[in-house]
Amino acid sequence: MAILNQFVLRAPKPLQPLPEMEENVNILTLGCDKNRVDSERLAAQLQAAGYTVHLDDHMPHPITIINTCGFINDAKEESIEVILDCVKGKQSGEIRQLIVFGCLSQRYQEDLRSEIPEVDAWFGTDAMEQILHHLRAKKRPELLNRRILSTPSHYAYLKISEGCNHGCAYCAIPLIRGRHRSKPAEQLLEEARLLADKGVRELILVAQDLTSYGIDLYHRRELAGLLEGLARIPQLHWIRLHYAYPNHFPMEVLDVMRDNPQICHYLDIPIQHIDDEILKRMNRNITEKEIRQLLETIRTRVPDIALRTTLMVGFPGETRKKFEKLYAFAEEIRFDRMGVFTYSHEEDTHAYTLKDSISHLEKNRRKDEIMFLQQEISLEKNREMLGKTFEVLIDSKEAGYYIGRTQYDSPEVDNCVILRQQANRCEIGKFYQVRITRAREYETNGKVITDTQPS
Repeated sequence: MAILNQFVLRAPKPLQPLPEMEENVNILTLGCDKNRVDSERLAAQLQAAGYTVHLDDHMPHPITIINTCGFINDAKEESIEVILDCVKGKQSGEIRQLIVFGCLSQRYQEDLRSEIPEVDAWFGTDAMEQILHHLRAKKRPELLNRRILSTPSHYAYLKISEGCNHGCAYCAIPLIRGRHRSKPAEQLLEEARLLADKGVRELILVAQDLTSYGIDLYHRRELAGLLEGLARIPQLHWIRLHYAYPNHFPMEVLDVMRDNPQICHYLDIPIQHIDDEILKRMNRNITEKEIRQLLETIRTRVPDIALRTTLMVGFPGETRKKFEKLYAFAEEIRFDRMGVFTYSHEEDTHAYTLKDSISHLEKNRRKDEIMFLQQEISLEKNREMLGKTFEVLIDSKEAGYYIGRTQYDSPEVDNCVILRQQANRCEIGKFYQVRITRAREYETNGKVITDTQPS
């Protein structure tokens, strides 16, 4: 694996035998929130087997399990750096068992096994049963819908499907995760109820392809039906949608969103590009005209919706003119939230056969140009909030301030609302009506105007 050449690998040391039982297990999760859900499921099983489980603890533990990401080059580098850092802990004796699973391990397991022999066991994705067997823990089928949360207790992610059928030219996910597989609705509703009973008030739906949910099980797209079922769980106050593929978007979802106040007026819909030639080379199976029609329909049916998107710059064949077209599109559409990625030349993908002719420097320059534009748009939109009142969920408190979000913001990736503790009395995980008093590029300040909690 070429990426390993960037690191100095240690000489192998003799592996130590697995003890009868280690009490402390630490699961480190890298990459997306879909990985996070996998780690939380594994944690629940290990806890039921008698282990004391930690999630993302930075202190060394006798058994350390790393859930890796292998999506793009930066993510692979981060995963390898974490593995090698834990190898140091193993060599010092602080870690006695080092286990690696997830996307990177699925994709490069044989290379990794030979080049980092200090790792005791390598597993791919969907590996919970194998990991439990390795640790002499018995799988408990009755606990498959239970998790130990690594998020704050008031919000959680719900992974509704696995894999993807789209075959975008740049994407290795189908190679790693396989074809699209929906989780039955009754299992998802049970999992959601269990989370709600534990205090979760915001549920964030995630998948590689959210909008194809149900097509394999029910022979039709059933995201709207699933949302209606989730909206009937009384404790859930917000339900949020991530990773909605734009092609064949199920329009009935917009009606469910509009008619059910629990469903946030928020949609994460990755566009990637707007130039028809680039879209075709990317194998996105959608055109500029169709993208524009979709965005217009979404904003017409749900006028106050916050649209988050992902754009990719530097894809093979993206001339300066084509990039400027993408820039002008972002300037015109004025997405509420945005992430921009530089193209990563991933082996075994279709795009790997194309010449990666745009320099790393130029890719980053293009990324910075669009993100600077988005910063200005975000500031303008935040200024439009001044003097208005919004429902805010309090996520945390730091250095004398409460940190919260409106329904238009997802945790960790979007804007936040900041309240001074001195002037406001709040509880983490509670909702408040907040008047916005100050606006900056990616955050606002506010003041609680009522302590009355929404029903």
